[in-house]
Amino acid sequence: MTGLPLQFAFRYLCARKSYNVINLISGIGVVGMAVGTVALVIVLSVFNGFNKLVADSLSDAGATLVVRPAEGKVFVPEGPAFDWLMETDDVWQVSSVLEEQAFLSYEGRQSLARVKGIDKVAEEESPLQSHLKDGAWQFHRGERPLAVAGVALAYSLGVHPRFVTPIEIHYPSRTEQISLANPAASLRTQRVQLAGTLSVNAELDAKLLLVPIGLMRELLEYDREVSCLEVWTDIGPEVQKELSTRLGPEFRVLNIEQQNQSVYRMMRYEKLAIYLILVFIVVIIAFNIYSSLKMLIIEKQGDMGTLRSMGAPEPLLRRIFLAEGWLVSLLGMVIGLVLGIALVLLQQHFGLVQMPGNFTVTAYPVVLKATDLLWTVAGVSLVGLLMALIPSRKL
Repeated sequence: MTGLPLQFAFRYLCARKSYNVINLISGIGVVGMAVGTVALVIVLSVFNGFNKLVADSLSDAGATLVVRPAEGKVFVPEGPAFDWLMETDDVWQVSSVLEEQAFLSYEGRQSLARVKGIDKVAEEESPLQSHLKDGAWQFHRGERPLAVAGVALAYSLGVHPRFVTPIEIHYPSRTEQISLANPAASLRTQRVQLAGTLSVNAELDAKLLLVPIGLMRELLEYDREVSCLEVWTDIGPEVQKELSTRLGPEFRVLNIEQQNQSVYRMMRYEKLAIYLILVFIVVIIAFNIYSSLKMLIIEKQGDMGTLRSMGAPEPLLRRIFLAEGWLVSLLGMVIGLVLGIALVLLQQHFGLVQMPGNFTVTAYPVVLKATDLLWTVAGVSLVGLLMALIPSRKL
């Protein structure tokens, strides 16, 4: 008896109905479910493409791993764990960073900035060099310190790499008591000339100022302390686990996603919201299945009477129309999956749809993920099942 409802459902699906309007509504239901499935596959793939661009820019801006103290702002990188980090062959670069939010002024303009002091290793090997827009990636001219700033920060200050007037960096003294009568007298000041500008993403472009770590130590009155260690490696998870074990609970070892938790969390929430909106649209489209199934039940009253007279129980009759309605939605879903995957692959390989304006990519980026296809199948199948279940239960 388990295959009998499917046999009837396939027969009703393929056969012509007595009323052409039922065929029309069923066809609209199939097309609607196909369109909804295509929209889910394409939109989620485009969203994945933009997320990949953001993730790539964050990877360029940050190291594979970052070591920070669990409490406090600075630490001295000494001990067996740090010795292992410097000597292991699994890590190909480690650089020291001392950073702080500071107040900048230039020719009467002011701005808050994330001033990041980098050591010689980062000056020579930092991947941020590839994002240089103007000027030079240079931090020393003889004994004079130089800086590289985000393009938006440089614009807000009105400074250019060709200008000779230095930027002033102000920060309250850690060792002197702040004077209430003249707070400005308690500020420590360092001057640095702008050598170049870079562009990574909106946040860094508006807030980042790179300077030599020696200048930051003078400004913040530190000797050997650092804010963090930036670690570059090709096997991030393995090194992160080993280093976390060696350092213990006093330090945090963060990967790229943990360094940018708010950004990645926002991207996940946005993707979930888009998925739910598209599934809601599929629910509206699926009401065509509900309508066609109700009319089919009315048309097949004679068949149901015959089956009842032959001893067919009511649950069997319900399963027939449940399978019929679900087959309509599954047929549309399969067609939509095939079309959606084909369109995404064409866009991925040939860039058929171009992006307007001046962007780093010329065509809309797409990334096809198996998990998105599974969520699409689950969402569309569930909607189709519910739309078939409601009229079949009221048989």
